[in-house]
Amino acid sequence: MNLGILIIAIVGGAAGILSTLFLTVSFPAVIIWKIYRRIRYSIPITK
Repeated sequence: MNLGILIIAIVGGAAGILSTLFLTVSFPAVIIWKIYRRIRYSIPITK
């Protein structure tokens, strides 16, 4: 296989893995943060 295509495939795969990890960590963190603010400061969850 061509070296250039292999490098592009590795970089693209790494970008996909990193973005997936970011989303799987950030979504629950935001939800937990909103619940914490709701309990602590009585701020609506949708605000």
